[in-house]
This record gives sequence, structure tokens and C-alpha cells, in this order.
Amino acid sequence: MVLEGKELAEKLIQLAILEDIGDGDHTSLACVPENTRGEARLLVKQDGILAGVAVAEQICKLVSPDLSLEIYLKDGQIIHSGEIVFRVQGPEVKILQAERLILNFMQRMSGIATQTNRLVRMVAHTRVTLLDTRKTTPGFRWFEKEAVKIGGGRNHRFGLYDMVMIKDNHVDYAGGIKPALEKVFSYLSRTNRMLPIEIEVRNFGELEEVLSIGKVQRIMLDNFSITDLTQAVKLIGNRFESEASGGINEGNLVQYAETDVQFISIGALTHQVKSLDLSLKAVI
Repeated sequence: MVLEGKELAEKLIQLAILEDIGDGDHTSLACVPENTRGEARLLVKQDGILAGVAVAEQICKLVSPDLSLEIYLKDGQIIHSGEIVFRVQGPEVKILQAERLILNFMQRMSGIATQTNRLVRMVAHTRVTLLDTRKTTPGFRWFEKEAVKIGGGRNHRFGLYDMVMIKDNHVDYAGGIKPALEKVFSYLSRTNRMLPIEIEVRNFGELEEVLSIGKVQRIMLDNFSITDLTQAVKLIGNRFESEASGGINEGNLVQYAETDVQFISIGALTHQVKSLDLSLKAVI
């Protein structure tokens, strides 16, 4: 069974609630009368791109239907320190139970959106599209990939099931480029699956082999130098989509983007990101 979109997000949030609350928030239950109603504000403490407001709404709904949000800022907006994102009202015990969950999701997502947006703006003068990867936090992938989209990037495949991506280890285990592709073509035909095919190449010899066989949607050029990537993109032309990956960082991103490659995938969009500073404070 494959869960996608909001259905998957809800399942993951439910697991996060179970993980955090367990058999009860005993500190809040001890300190705060259970039926006392209150209010808290989500405060911005660091400039960036906001992400996770829709997730916060879902968290509040799942923690308690008695929690309500008054939202001032939306996902994707530029935010500045001192601004209020939203107010949450309802039973104080429930606000306290939702507090850390909201912050864990929104701080991480806003950090990813902010980093992605910064890199996207760096290469806005080129045709390149920045992609994320599967280098995500287990159990948090949907939210991290959603944050990439909010920041202006695009998602690569979500998991192992929605695309055929033949990487170097697949090629080596299969015995080479040609046998790897032949086995993929046979498998898709045998199982009656219509999946896009991407194949990774490590050098010009592998690239020429793929170009001679064809029947793929995209070629990933792995760890090519800027000079070699420029030549490889010209060889591919308009026959297939081109993607660059490996060794690309903030310092050389613009140079790689200016090779006219169509896509650049960067694992650091999700796995090397600092959370944005947000805080949920009680209104007294």
C-alpha cells in the first residue's frame, strides 16, 4: 500500500503525537487545570521563508478539535524576526501538548524552505531546476520534500516505487549499462508498469552507451567536472533530460547551472540544513 499526500502526512503526524505524548503529558496535567482555555502566539525569531503552517493546522486538529488557529502569515512567505505567524486558542493543556510538535515540524521545514529558496535565487538566471533527493530524515520525508517545494525547488522521486533510477551500484551488479537497461525494460514490460527511467553515468563511455540505446527519460551525470558537464549536456542535446549530481555545493552551484544542464539534484537541501528559530509563547 502506498500512502501519499495529506493521507501520509496525517499518519506521520499521528505517530509523532504518539511518540511525544505517550500515555499523557503529565507535567501539563499536573500544572494546568484540564479545562482552562488559553492562547499562544507563534513568534518568528529569525528571518527566512515560512513553511509548515498547513502542517501546524493539521497537528492542532489531531491533538484536539478544540484548538483553533488565527493565521496571519502563510507558507512560502518571507518572514522577519518579531512577526507573529498565528495565534492558537483552546484548552491550555492541549496547546502545551501541541507546542513542541508544531515547533519541531515548522522549524525544520522553514529551515529547508529558506535554504532552498536561497539556492534557487542564485541560479534564477539559468534554466536549471533544483531537485531534492532521498537523503531525508526517516519518517519525515514528506514534510522535508514539501518544504523544498515551498522554497521554490522541485521534488525528485519520492521513494523507490515511483521511478526507475539506475545508479552506479545497479549498473555494476547488473554487469554494465546495456544489461542494466535491458533488465529494466524487461521488468517493466513483464510487470505492466509505466515508470519513468533515469540512469546515472560516470563517464563519457557510459554516456555514449546510453545515448546509443535510448528509451530513457533522463540521464544523470554524476561527479562530472564543469568542463565535462558542459560537453556532456551538448552531446545529450534535446534527446533526453539532463541532470547533474555529486560534488555540487553553494560554492560551485552557479557554475554548474550555467552549463545549461536542466536539473541539479542536491542532497544538502534536506540533510544539511539548520532549523529556523521560531517560538510558541503563551499569551497571559
